[in-house]
Amino acid sequence: MATRKTAKTEAKQAPITGKEKSELASKLALMPSANGAAVIEAFSKGSFGEVDINVLIVELRDKFSTVEHGDLNCCESMLVGQANALQAIFVSLARRAVNQEYLKQYETYLRLALKAQNQSRMTLETLATIKNPPMVFAKQANINHGNGNQQVNNGTHTPAMRTEKNINQPNELLSPLDQDMQESTNKANSQATITI
Repeated sequence: MATRKTAKTEAKQAPITGKEKSELASKLALMPSANGAAVIEAFSKGSFGEVDINVLIVELRDKFSTVEHGDLNCCESMLVGQANALQAIFVSLARRAVNQEYLKQYETYLRLALKAQNQSRMTLETLATIKNPPMVFAKQANINHGNGNQQVNNGTHTPAMRTEKNINQPNELLSPLDQDMQESTNKANSQATITI
Protein backbone atom coordinates (compact mmCIF):
# COMPACT_ATOMS: atom_id res chain seq x y z
CA MET A 1 0.00 0.00 0.00
CA ALA A 2 1.50 3.21 -1.07
CA THR A 3 1.27 6.15 1.21
CA ARG A 4 1.40 9.61 -0.07
CA LYS A 5 3.26 12.23 1.71
CA THR A 6 1.42 15.48 1.79
CA ALA A 7 3.59 18.47 1.90
CA LYS A 8 2.61 21.04 4.44
CA THR A 9 2.35 24.29 2.70
CA GLU A 10 1.78 27.39 4.66
CA ALA A 11 0.17 30.27 2.91
CA LYS A 12 2.35 33.26 3.19
CA GLN A 13 0.43 36.46 3.63
CA ALA A 14 1.50 39.47 1.72
CA PRO A 15 2.66 42.32 3.92
CA ILE A 16 -0.04 44.87 4.72
CA THR A 17 0.40 48.15 2.96
CA GLY A 18 -0.01 51.50 4.67
CA LYS A 19 -3.38 52.11 3.01
CA GLU A 20 -4.72 48.69 4.07
CA LYS A 21 -3.47 49.29 7.60
CA SER A 22 -5.27 52.64 7.83
CA GLU A 23 -8.47 51.09 6.42
CA LEU A 24 -8.29 48.31 9.00
CA ALA A 25 -7.71 50.85 11.79
CA SER A 26 -10.70 52.88 10.57
CA LYS A 27 -12.94 49.82 10.60
CA LEU A 28 -11.76 48.90 14.10
CA ALA A 29 -12.39 52.46 15.31
CA LEU A 30 -16.05 52.11 14.31
CA MET A 31 -16.61 48.65 15.83
CA PRO A 32 -18.42 48.89 19.19
CA SER A 33 -16.70 45.75 20.46
CA ALA A 34 -13.25 47.10 19.57
CA ASN A 35 -14.03 50.49 21.15
CA GLY A 36 -15.23 48.89 24.37
CA ALA A 37 -12.27 46.51 24.44
CA ALA A 38 -9.80 49.38 23.98
CA VAL A 39 -11.25 51.30 26.91
CA ILE A 40 -11.44 48.20 29.12
CA GLU A 41 -7.85 47.29 28.25
CA ALA A 42 -6.59 50.79 29.06
CA PHE A 43 -8.40 51.07 32.40
CA SER A 44 -7.94 47.52 33.67
CA LYS A 45 -4.13 47.41 33.54
CA GLY A 46 -3.80 48.55 37.15
CA SER A 47 -6.43 46.15 38.44
CA PHE A 48 -5.99 43.02 36.37
CA GLY A 49 -2.60 43.37 34.69
CA GLU A 50 -2.15 42.91 30.97
CA VAL A 51 -5.24 41.67 29.14
CA ASP A 52 -5.55 40.38 25.59
CA ILE A 53 -7.57 42.86 23.54
CA ASN A 54 -8.60 40.19 21.02
CA VAL A 55 -10.17 38.10 23.81
CA LEU A 56 -11.95 41.22 25.06
CA ILE A 57 -13.38 41.87 21.59
CA VAL A 58 -14.68 38.29 21.33
CA GLU A 59 -16.21 38.41 24.84
CA LEU A 60 -17.90 41.74 24.12
CA ARG A 61 -19.35 40.37 20.88
CA ASP A 62 -20.81 37.47 22.88
CA LYS A 63 -22.37 39.89 25.36
CA PHE A 64 -23.76 42.00 22.51
CA SER A 65 -25.36 38.88 21.05
CA THR A 66 -27.05 37.90 24.33
CA VAL A 67 -28.45 41.42 24.74
CA GLU A 68 -29.69 41.44 21.14
CA HIS A 69 -31.59 38.23 21.88
CA GLY A 70 -33.32 39.87 24.84
CA ASP A 71 -31.26 38.53 27.77
CA LEU A 72 -30.48 41.54 29.99
CA ASN A 73 -29.10 39.60 32.97
CA CYS A 74 -25.55 40.70 32.19
CA CYS A 75 -26.62 44.35 31.99
CA GLU A 76 -28.52 44.11 35.26
CA SER A 77 -25.53 42.54 36.99
CA MET A 78 -23.25 45.21 35.57
CA LEU A 79 -25.53 47.98 36.86
CA VAL A 80 -25.60 46.48 40.36
CA GLY A 81 -21.79 46.26 40.30
CA GLN A 82 -21.49 49.86 39.12
CA ALA A 83 -23.91 51.11 41.78
CA ASN A 84 -21.88 49.37 44.50
CA ALA A 85 -18.59 50.69 43.09
CA LEU A 86 -20.00 54.23 43.01
CA GLN A 87 -21.21 53.81 46.59
CA ALA A 88 -17.67 52.81 47.62
CA ILE A 89 -16.30 55.90 45.84
CA PHE A 90 -18.88 58.06 47.65
CA VAL A 91 -17.93 56.67 51.07
CA SER A 92 -14.21 57.06 50.41
CA LEU A 93 -14.50 60.65 49.21
CA ALA A 94 -16.92 61.63 51.99
CA ARG A 95 -14.49 60.24 54.60
CA ARG A 96 -11.64 62.18 53.00
CA ALA A 97 -13.73 65.35 53.03
CA VAL A 98 -14.32 65.09 56.78
CA ASN A 99 -10.58 64.84 57.42
CA GLN A 100 -9.70 68.01 55.46
CA GLU A 101 -8.45 71.06 57.31
CA TYR A 102 -9.11 73.68 54.65
CA LEU A 103 -12.45 74.61 53.16
CA LYS A 104 -11.31 74.34 49.51
CA GLN A 105 -10.22 70.69 49.86
CA TYR A 106 -13.27 69.88 52.01
CA GLU A 107 -15.59 71.33 49.37
CA THR A 108 -13.82 69.55 46.50
CA TYR A 109 -13.93 66.11 48.14
CA LEU A 110 -17.52 66.55 49.26
CA ARG A 111 -18.65 67.73 45.80
CA LEU A 112 -17.01 64.68 44.18
CA ALA A 113 -18.55 62.41 46.83
CA LEU A 114 -22.02 63.77 46.15
CA LYS A 115 -21.52 63.35 42.40
CA ALA A 116 -20.61 59.70 42.95
CA GLN A 117 -23.67 59.29 45.19
CA ASN A 118 -25.90 60.81 42.51
CA GLN A 119 -24.43 58.54 39.84
CA SER A 120 -25.10 55.54 42.08
CA ARG A 121 -28.72 56.69 42.50
CA MET A 122 -29.16 57.13 38.74
CA THR A 123 -27.63 53.70 38.11
CA LEU A 124 -30.11 52.10 40.50
CA GLU A 125 -32.93 54.09 38.90
CA THR A 126 -31.91 52.74 35.49
CA LEU A 127 -31.90 49.22 36.90
CA ALA A 128 -35.38 49.74 38.33
CA THR A 129 -36.60 51.03 34.95
CA ILE A 130 -35.20 47.95 33.20
CA LYS A 131 -36.81 45.60 35.71
CA ASN A 132 -40.16 47.47 35.81
CA PRO A 133 -40.70 49.47 32.60
CA PRO A 134 -43.17 52.34 32.89
CA MET A 135 -46.67 51.89 31.48
CA VAL A 136 -47.43 53.95 28.40
CA PHE A 137 -50.95 55.18 27.84
CA ALA A 138 -51.26 56.39 24.27
CA LYS A 139 -53.95 58.95 23.66
CA GLN A 140 -53.28 58.97 19.94
CA ALA A 141 -52.81 56.07 17.54
CA ASN A 142 -51.28 56.62 14.10
CA ILE A 143 -52.02 53.70 11.80
CA ASN A 144 -50.48 53.45 8.34
CA HIS A 145 -52.36 51.05 6.09
CA GLY A 146 -49.38 50.47 3.81
CA ASN A 147 -50.84 52.35 0.88
CA GLY A 148 -49.72 55.79 1.96
CA ASN A 149 -52.97 56.67 3.73
CA GLN A 150 -52.55 57.22 7.42
CA GLN A 151 -55.35 57.05 9.95
CA VAL A 152 -55.01 59.12 13.14
CA ASN A 153 -57.19 58.20 16.11
CA ASN A 154 -57.24 60.84 18.83
CA GLY A 155 -59.58 59.09 21.25
CA THR A 156 -63.36 59.21 21.02
CA HIS A 157 -64.66 62.63 20.12
CA THR A 158 -68.26 63.25 19.25
CA PRO A 159 -68.94 66.43 17.34
CA ALA A 160 -71.37 68.88 18.99
CA MET A 161 -74.68 69.52 17.30
CA ARG A 162 -75.34 73.06 16.05
CA THR A 163 -78.46 73.34 18.16
CA GLU A 164 -76.77 72.28 21.38
CA LYS A 165 -75.47 74.84 23.80
CA ASN A 166 -71.69 74.72 24.19
CA ILE A 167 -70.66 74.20 27.79
CA ASN A 168 -67.08 75.04 28.61
CA GLN A 169 -65.79 72.77 31.34
CA PRO A 170 -63.07 74.14 33.64
CA ASN A 171 -59.68 72.47 33.30
CA GLU A 172 -58.79 72.67 36.97
CA LEU A 173 -60.37 71.55 40.19
CA LEU A 174 -61.97 74.45 42.01
CA SER A 175 -61.19 75.07 45.63
CA PRO A 176 -64.15 75.77 47.97
CA LEU A 177 -63.40 79.52 47.77
CA ASP A 178 -63.35 79.36 43.96
CA GLN A 179 -66.66 77.46 43.96
CA ASP A 180 -68.30 80.13 46.18
CA MET A 181 -67.03 82.86 43.83
CA GLN A 182 -68.28 80.91 40.80
CA GLU A 183 -71.75 80.47 42.37
CA SER A 184 -72.01 84.16 43.25
CA THR A 185 -71.01 85.12 39.69
CA ASN A 186 -73.61 82.77 38.26
CA LYS A 187 -76.31 84.25 40.56
CA ALA A 188 -75.34 87.79 39.57
CA ASN A 189 -75.49 86.90 35.88
CA SER A 190 -78.92 85.25 36.25
CA GLN A 191 -80.30 88.29 38.17
CA ALA A 192 -78.92 90.66 35.55
CA THR A 193 -80.68 88.64 32.86
CA ILE A 194 -83.99 88.82 34.71
CA THR A 195 -83.87 92.61 35.22
CA ILE A 196 -83.24 93.30 31.55
